[in-house]
Amino acid sequence: MWLAAAARAALGALQGEPFSASVALELLQPPGVVPVPVRAAAGLGEGLALGESCCDPGEGLDLTRGLVVWVLARWLPGDGPWLQLEPGEGVGVHAATGEACLSAYARRLLEANLRPLVPGGRRLGLTLVLPDGRRLAERTSNAAFGVVDGLALIGTQAEVQAGADPDQLARTLAALAERMAAPGAGGDLVLVIGENGLDLAPQLGLPPELLLKAGNWLGPVLVAAAEAGVERLLLFGYQGKLIKLAGGIFHTHHHLADGRAEVLTALAALEGATGTTLEALHGAATVEAALAALEQADPALAGRLRARIAAAIECRCRAYLASHGAPPAAVGAALFDRQRRLRVCGPVGEGLLERFRGAT
Repeated sequence: MWLAAAARAALGALQGEPFSASVALELLQPPGVVPVPVRAAAGLGEGLALGESCCDPGEGLDLTRGLVVWVLARWLPGDGPWLQLEPGEGVGVHAATGEACLSAYARRLLEANLRPLVPGGRRLGLTLVLPDGRRLAERTSNAAFGVVDGLALIGTQAEVQAGADPDQLARTLAALAERMAAPGAGGDLVLVIGENGLDLAPQLGLPPELLLKAGNWLGPVLVAAAEAGVERLLLFGYQGKLIKLAGGIFHTHHHLADGRAEVLTALAALEGATGTTLEALHGAATVEAALAALEQADPALAGRLRARIAAAIECRCRAYLASHGAPPAAVGAALFDRQRRLRVCGPVGEGLLERFRGAT
């Protein structure tokens, strides 16, 4: 939406329109026309203009809040499609093709709002720029999906669907209840954390019929699963997310709590790390970066630390179920990294992974 707003402002400047602090956008999904703020738009010379917006995604989604969006618009010569999109700095591209990673909704939104304003016979070129996109992409799992150099523009609708939203928990619990009520439902479940886990799990041999996607409300989902009759549950997720469970944090959106550096450092100390090693782990930008650097410096310690993290997750999950009066269940953990590599399983998780793979 913010990309489309900046593009609409840039096109207006290209056509000599006076600047307005908002543009009217047709959102498509959900339908409707709404005013969307823009910060600036100006011509940059003959046949060239720039529009700027600033993301305001609302409560509960922080990664893109305040993200500046630039769109450079220009008229293109010759024949060809009326709209040509080019990724600029900070926009994620598919590693295999170099093409900008845009969802179908993002393209339709641009086309619906720009096509009526482009004169017949003219071709519009847009260069998309997210000045801070490359840095922010390091906090995502984009690389695991083959998207490099920046943030992917992968929205599917104008309204934010937040993983920390109580409605998201309700949807997950409803899906769990439906799964357990289905004929032939057994006591096995693989709780995958996020889209990346949902995509990767079948590739590692986990049966699709056992998979249930979870958001950030992991604690209530664990209790509900045990109460619904799940006896064997494998947590399958990104190591930088699931490490929070090792610290007893069972709602994993960091607006509530984010003690990843502290958990990582404490577990490393229990494995014998000291001094500068602990300082480096605590000061790393991400858990991923911390573990990667430790693996370079001390592979054996890195392996032991990963194993301790997975075991601590399993232990905390058992304690969480007990503290909430839920029936006991075998809860295992399997952790992957941003390169889509399965890095470690806990003692329970290793057995569950083999059991579930053998069921295919």
